[in-house]
Amino acid sequence: MAPIPTPSAEPSDTPDAYVGLAAGDAERQARERGWSTVRTLPPGAIITMEYLAGRLNFEVTEGRVTRSWKG
Repeated sequence: MAPIPTPSAEPSDTPDAYVGLAAGDAERQARERGWSTVRTLPPGAIITMEYLAGRLNFEVTEGRVTRSWKG
């Protein structure tokens, strides 16, 4: 049987630090800080709620991050 993969570690970064940044700058910073997946969403987007370690989500309005959360 194959071993169970170890989930990727999440950076010790605070998602709130991205709120107010331009979306492109926020995504670049997140990747530099070690987030393996960065997802940009419009306000009110319908998404699945499964938690994915290493993913950072941005809600973007008019090119700026208005909300940010892990998973």
